[in-house]
Amino acid sequence: MLNPRDIRRRFDRAAASFDDADFVHAVTRDGLLSRLEPLVIEGSRLLDLGSATGSSGRPLRKRFRRAHVVALDLSHPMLLRARRKKSWLAKSSFVQADARRLPFAPGSFDLVVANQLLPWVPDPQPLFAEVARVLRKGGVFAFATLGPDSLQELARAGLQVNPFADMHDIGDGLVRAGLSDPVLDVDRLQISYNSVDQLFADLTRIGARNTAIARPRGLTGRQVFGARAASLSQGGNDGRILLNLELVYGHCWGSGRGNDPTVTIFDANSIPLRR
Repeated sequence: MLNPRDIRRRFDRAAASFDDADFVHAVTRDGLLSRLEPLVIEGSRLLDLGSATGSSGRPLRKRFRRAHVVALDLSHPMLLRARRKKSWLAKSSFVQADARRLPFAPGSFDLVVANQLLPWVPDPQPLFAEVARVLRKGGVFAFATLGPDSLQELARAGLQVNPFADMHDIGDGLVRAGLSDPVLDVDRLQISYNSVDQLFADLTRIGARNTAIARPRGLTGRQVFGARAASLSQGGNDGRILLNLELVYGHCWGSGRGNDPTVTIFDANSIPLRR
């Protein structure tokens, strides 16, 4: 189980090196924003959930020139890095908070984006409920995350990889939270590493090592971990390590139901059948 305090500490330490190894985030950021292009969005207030060092700021500012962009992250050092980027010079705010407990009034935002935040949330349902609450009726929630087919090479090598939510479960969760008409699709990305050291160096730079991949404690555990990690480069790819990622993209709309405390939303699948 992912520990939010542990995640925050790891991202605090990774803030200085994050931009050097965030190529997966860059791919999914571009994919997320390109999927917004056909949508008509009147955006005056935007929320970037899990903003990290703020690399989404420039493209969001380019698309929504008059919007006020709020960057929210669990890590204060990440937000400090984001503030130094020129893309945030005007109409911007920086908020350190947990995405599952947003410090905003209902219906505050026209657009909420979350690039690679969901893999770090142990249970996405509270996050979805908060997005439904702060998103205005007709507003858009857009996100990119990893699907369960990601990093299977690590799992086959005997390394414990934290599970990623299935696309259909995400869609069901969005509807339960009061968001409407979710649209999800899947893309694929293959990454090549020359060595195990290079792989784990990148994971460390983005704060993912020992969080996305569990490492056993103790001397014996470290030896087993090392042996399993070494086996990754023995698959007949000239010593290279190939990792495949399942990229899940989605967007949905605010229905206003998440803002109304008098409305209760039930999952139809939870209603028992009369026999």
